[in-house]
Order: sequence, then structure tokens, then C-alpha cells
Amino acid sequence: MADAIIRGLAVAIATTPFLIACGGGKSDNPGPINAPQCSGSSCGVQGPPASSSTSAALCPATADIVKSTFLGGAGSGEVVQLNINATAMTYTLKWLESPIPLRTGTVTPTRAGTQITGAVIHPPTGTLPTAEQTRCAFILGAGTGTAAGDGQPYTTPGFTNNPNPPMIFVGQGVAGGGIPGATIQFDGLSVPLIGSGIGAVPNRHFDFYPFLGFASTTTDITKLPGTYNGLLYHLAPSGNYSTVATNTVETFDASGTCTSSNAANPNYSPNAGGCLSTGNPWTLNSSGYFDSQQAPQIVQQFQMPLIGATGKSATAHMVLGQINGATVPLIVRTGYINLGTAPLHLDAKVDDESGIAMLAAATPLASGGFDGGYVGADSNFKYTATLIQGAVGTFINPTTSAAESGFGLGYGLASPGLVGVQDTNGKTGLAIASGGLYAIEVQGAENGGIAPTSANSDTPSTPYFGIGAQISK
Repeated sequence: MADAIIRGLAVAIATTPFLIACGGGKSDNPGPINAPQCSGSSCGVQGPPASSSTSAALCPATADIVKSTFLGGAGSGEVVQLNINATAMTYTLKWLESPIPLRTGTVTPTRAGTQITGAVIHPPTGTLPTAEQTRCAFILGAGTGTAAGDGQPYTTPGFTNNPNPPMIFVGQGVAGGGIPGATIQFDGLSVPLIGSGIGAVPNRHFDFYPFLGFASTTTDITKLPGTYNGLLYHLAPSGNYSTVATNTVETFDASGTCTSSNAANPNYSPNAGGCLSTGNPWTLNSSGYFDSQQAPQIVQQFQMPLIGATGKSATAHMVLGQINGATVPLIVRTGYINLGTAPLHLDAKVDDESGIAMLAAATPLASGGFDGGYVGADSNFKYTATLIQGAVGTFINPTTSAAESGFGLGYGLASPGLVGVQDTNGKTGLAIASGGLYAIEVQGAENGGIAPTSANSDTPSTPYFGIGAQISK
């Protein structure tokens, strides 16, 4: 990006009062970032990430990309395995956990256990600033497979008539971008003497779901103990797709038990130790990641009228990513719905809040400590690039390399490694970084707001949440 843009942005941010607290909270425990979210056709179309031009390889050699199967999570609350064969130009994707229904108009069964295969193509020449970025970016075409939930064929959209397709950026040890989305809708339950439309979910299409996966993960729980800063982003379809983005400071011991000094908040339902990311102690499953029952809730929950509060029936899943010598926990909350027994549905369980969180070790981070260019996908259901330079950050349009919006960074908050954020409109948030990854949340609308193809008419553009992988320094 041109020096003139950087200088102009720096001046704009320098003239904006920098507020550390988010929503009036303390610097190390800011207030929540609440809002409903966009849907499939309302989330805009953009190309892959931007980076400064360089001859350095951004991803493994083309023939070597197939050697990595990326394990990670998506903002949809899904745990995903993904492999891309850059020579045959094909991909294989499996949903290990998922709250996303297989069929529009239903809530179960979900995509969990379903595997699809399909073709990939590189973005058209000129979509990305450099040939190397284009080589490392893959648009996912129609995926086909047999659904584990109902034994019927399952297919995702193809290349044609798909203006905002799922696209993956492969890096050194990490892959990010978007996996196939879905169209969500449910008419709700009809309960005698109570009414119909109970728990209805409005129709909304999601072009793709933001995804981050690791080529190397560990099942060694002894790599987890320590204190972490975490940024969370959750969405509840039964609450008209309302969302919350917030931060948490949490400590894990050798048994996988989580405790926190998070201040009490009547809008949240943390675990017994105060944690927002994790419920019961982590247990290893056979798929190479960890599970935690009784996952905390940060979005106001839908309640069945006959049985009151539905309780915490969702599960948290943790992938322990290993990248650049760092352990980066990625936590996915997978919502759960059981409609129970008709006609009264007295045994129904509804806890459909789903989302993602990235944790970073709470170690001091000085200005310049995570400078560089980052690429990923965000809560706008767009692909974006971010440039961090000391106290200044810039969101960049990947296709044009033009600055879209900017923010200032404030270091030295009470929790080491937690960085304050304020954009040029005065909206506040937080950022964290570890192992060449970074996450950010802002209470304002960034990058032009939600893509129109992934939003409903009443979907607001805030809060903003994004995760990116470093591609340049």
C-alpha cells in the first residue's frame, strides 16, 4: 500500500481520541460488542488477500500442498478437516462437528460427519495483486458427497452464478478463508394450546463461513496450561441471528480446567470458574481435538415456553494449533437442537448459539510486536487483508489494495498481550496475536459492512470480527 495512504491514515487516527475501554468496560475486561449478523446474500463479494509484493513463497510448493490436511474451525460453529490437491486441483472437506442443518427448512440432522469432494480453481488473473497470492488461493467448486445424517446426496454450490464463493488461502502451516455456506430457515414448532412458529428461524443465506485450520495440531494437553487472552464471536439463529463479540482472560491448568477473573455480566452464562470459552474440563476425542460439555453462553438464549430456560446443551471443541513455535487454541462452540417429542415437545433442548474463539498466550506485546500483512475472512462474509504497523492498522481491499478503513492500536493494557483498538469513527475493540495469527473485534462497522448476499434486510453490520494469518512482515 502506498506510503501516502499510510501517512494519511496515521494522521486521521492521531486526531481521534484513543479510548481503551470498549463499551464502557475496563481496559482488560471491556463491555460486550452486541448485534445481529448478516446472511448469505447480504455478505459482499471480494477476492483473496492482499500483501506487499514479494518473491518469497507464501505457501508450500504446488506439489506439496496436498501433503497437509488442515484441522480447524469455522465461524458457523463447525469443526472441519480440509485437504487441497493443488496438482489435481481438487479438494476434500469433512465436517466433524456442525450445527448447520443439511436441508433448508429443518434444524436436524446437521452436516456433522458429512464429507464432500470437488474441484478448485485459482482466482482469475488480476483478482489478486501478485501471481504468488493467486497460486496460493483456491476457490472451492461444487462439493458432492453422501450426508451422514440422512444418507441422501449433499451438494454445495458450484463456480457459476456464485458471486461470493468459498475460497481458501493456503499459507505456511495454516489455511484460512471461507468454507461452503448454507441457507438457513425453520418455521418453528407448533405446540397445542401454546401456538405455532415457536423457535422460528428467518430465512437467511450465508455465502460462506469464515474458516481457519492448522497443518499441525497436538493432542498433548500439557501444551495448554497457562493464561490466555481470547476473542469470541457467537451467533444465535433462533434469536434472529443476533451476535455477540467479546473478550475473555482465562487460565487453564494441567487437567484442562478453566478459571477466569471475568467480571460478572448478567447477559452471559459463564462456566463455574467464570470462563466464557470453555465449560467442563477438556477431554480428548478420537478425532484429534478436545471437547468440553456445558459450553458457556454469551448470546441471549431462546427459551421454550413450556420448560423455561433450555440450559447449556451445546458443546465446545478445541483444536490446539501448532504454528511458528506457538500453541494457538482455536475454540468452536457447536450449537445443539433436539426438537423433542411431539405434540408437546416437553423434552426439547434448544441451545443454538454457535461461533468461534481464538486464544493467544497472555505475554507482553509491544508496539510493532505483530507488524505485518495478514489475510483471512471476517464477520462481513468477505475476504480481507489487514496491514499492522505499530500504532496503526489498515483494512485493505484484497482486489484493489486500497485502504477500506483504519484503526489505531493501544498497547500495554492490564492483561499482557491484549491490544486496544479504536477506528477512525471512534468505535472501540480489541486485538490479539500469536504464532503469526491475529484476531480483532470492533464495535463498529468495518470494510463497507456485511456482504449483501449474506444478510437479511434487518441485519446490522456490527460487531466486526476477523481472524487473519500473516503473509508479510
